[in-house]
Amino acid sequence: MNKTLNYISYQSFPAETANSLQTISNLKYLNRNNYKINLYFPLREKSSSDNLDILKDYYLFDEDINVKGLDHPYPFGKIKYFQKIFFHISHYLWAKSATKKFDYESYKDEYFFTRSDWILYFLAKRKFNIIFECHQYSKVRSFVFKKVANYKNVKIIFLNELIKNEFKNLFSKYSILPSAVDFDIFNNYDVEKIENKITFVGNLLRFGNERNLDIIFRAFSTPELQKYHLTIVGGPDSEVTKITSYLKNNNISNIEMTGRLGRKEVVEELLSSSVGLLINSSDKHSKFFTSPLKYFEYLAAGLRVVAIDFPSHKILPNQENIYYFNNNQDSLIKAVKEAFNADFKDIEKDKISLETRANQIIKLFED
Repeated sequence: MNKTLNYISYQSFPAETANSLQTISNLKYLNRNNYKINLYFPLREKSSSDNLDILKDYYLFDEDINVKGLDHPYPFGKIKYFQKIFFHISHYLWAKSATKKFDYESYKDEYFFTRSDWILYFLAKRKFNIIFECHQYSKVRSFVFKKVANYKNVKIIFLNELIKNEFKNLFSKYSILPSAVDFDIFNNYDVEKIENKITFVGNLLRFGNERNLDIIFRAFSTPELQKYHLTIVGGPDSEVTKITSYLKNNNISNIEMTGRLGRKEVVEELLSSSVGLLINSSDKHSKFFTSPLKYFEYLAAGLRVVAIDFPSHKILPNQENIYYFNNNQDSLIKAVKEAFNADFKDIEKDKISLETRANQIIKLFED
């Protein structure tokens, strides 16, 4: 008999975020391991949809999972002002309402999975078996973790050791699982490599802040990198327009902005490249807590990686394919040249695959 996993998220689907892609990809492989998957999330955006066909087309998967969008009569996602305050209020109220739909006698033998602090809080108090996937530190999270740390029904996944250390030794039942990649989406493509092409894939804003791309623009405008072509894939459109105007005004012709692309087009961009770029803003989360999905996709596409020298990047697997730079132009130029002059070092695909990650999640549930 298939076991049942209820994933309850405060994310919106479909969404142009790595987080939403990671969620769907994890559920895809959990489903393949004979789990009946139920995904619950709020219909809080105009684009939110619980139409499975729409999600399958958007995220490129074929598995049948049960998708249920829940009402969201709260201000976050509807009002442009005071978004941080409305996020916390709406998140709390929605989680409290959503968890009431699960009575203990009917769901006590099922598993629950979430990245929502308040879903964790309300379900843990009611003794449901729940795993929380922890991607960053926050004061709210610290508060909730302290409230549920002694519950035997709670287990935690940390993306890396640095995140775990932020919460001391609160939990005895946990696993450290970095992000992973869906190798399925890189199969069955016949894409020709473009000489000297390097690609960056990701949102051009992180938590509303720019990703410090100025150093990239300056470096690629120098004679040293003139022969290399950088493609930047991502949005929002306002940033694409601003950057495109900047590049034109400064006569930088070897950087191309594509805007947001669909999953298939992103894969084709990566497969046509030789090097992937990994850069972030210098906030604490980026420096210490991230396990970027795009890094694993770069490896799946056989790319060497040019990465800013952050502690979070130093603990990623397959370091032999990373060429680091400090936050200055000369260091970046040197790293780009080194990456293009190097060969891609073979990787053990099993160690970074979503199939392996799903098996590790199941092991944590069933231990």
